[in-house]
Amino acid sequence: MQNQLILDEEGNDKVYDQLIEVCFLVSEERQTLKMTRSLREVVKEYISERRVRKYRLVTKDGRCNIEFGNVMHRNHFAYVLDIWTTFVETRWRFVIFNFVASFTLSWFIFGLLWYWIARDHGDLKWQNPPENHTACVYSVNTLTYAFLYSLETQTTIGYGNLYVTDVCAGAVALIIIQSLIGTIINCFWCGVVMAKIALPKKRAKTITFTDQAVICPKKGTLCLQIRVANLRKTLMIGSQIYGKLLRTTVTPEGETVILDQVSIDFMVDAGKDGLFFVCPLTLYHVIDKTSPFFDMAVDTLHQHEFELVVFFDGTAESTSSSCQVRTSYIPQEIMWGYDFLPIISRSKEGKYRVDFSNFAKQVPVPTAHCAYCYHNEAGHHHHVSGIENQGFEVIDIEAPNVTKM
Repeated sequence: MQNQLILDEEGNDKVYDQLIEVCFLVSEERQTLKMTRSLREVVKEYISERRVRKYRLVTKDGRCNIEFGNVMHRNHFAYVLDIWTTFVETRWRFVIFNFVASFTLSWFIFGLLWYWIARDHGDLKWQNPPENHTACVYSVNTLTYAFLYSLETQTTIGYGNLYVTDVCAGAVALIIIQSLIGTIINCFWCGVVMAKIALPKKRAKTITFTDQAVICPKKGTLCLQIRVANLRKTLMIGSQIYGKLLRTTVTPEGETVILDQVSIDFMVDAGKDGLFFVCPLTLYHVIDKTSPFFDMAVDTLHQHEFELVVFFDGTAESTSSSCQVRTSYIPQEIMWGYDFLPIISRSKEGKYRVDFSNFAKQVPVPTAHCAYCYHNEAGHHHHVSGIENQGFEVIDIEAPNVTKM
């Protein structure tokens, strides 16, 4: 589009106005192009995340992305035999539905039985009982009253208008049976609700991993590092941390093994078992010749297809229940040449503090571009000072960003 500058008698003023209009149009076109490019990038990133989530075995919050197909019908009956575990693992909405349905159905079934007893004894209104007739259950002369009496019996309400008499042995036996069955139903659902509330999965929600792992030098060797934190002050007893590298491999015989598992050892300065998990820990895996990461490099890491699943096992100190926390990392979530910022410090008052604002923050550090180069070439053994926060040196941390230990 051409804009022609026309000079008239006033000259400069009109040229100035036309230049402003041209600049405005150019700026508007650039902004439109920028917004289009940004939208395209957002859509591309969203599709990429969907693809990664689809092919991920273990999600970031620990759920396993797996389904079973072609299960034999007789194997489904095993869920009925293990009815307790089936209900404990059922979602809350189905538990509430089954809770309401079981009580309502039991009241209705026993209501029909009470109605049948009253009909058999001639107590109903349409049977026109004589004036001196004694009913099996007083006032149960319709189906509605039979249902209300069933409800009062099983819930032990007892309003006083409905009560059983001693003229029918069947009514006495039925009230005993219903009371026992009602007690069993109450105990079962109380147990299910308490078991779901006390599931170790809930304790696992307060243990969190960083969303990304890093690879950098540590203690004279190249390490893959992950940070984990316990958000409660109560300890996890007997804690263990380990990992599994899941990948597809081809055997020398030509057989393709899907989800081939390779053990990955993680440790902290105190070891890998019986961790003193009172504050966030930085786990590290040494990348040596026995490590599956030894053949990877900074420019080939994201070209590999694998999934690193990290497990944390421990027993809650307050409830003595064991739980497991899981998370996973794909190649795009492993940052080569970065290290975590220190988060533990000691205040001037002598208290240890944890700054969770630095929990997942990373800083670039000098790192060899491959593990082979680090171990075999001179000049690649980098020791970065000031990152480890040696000796818990005194650091002032603002109160709003601090969680006191």
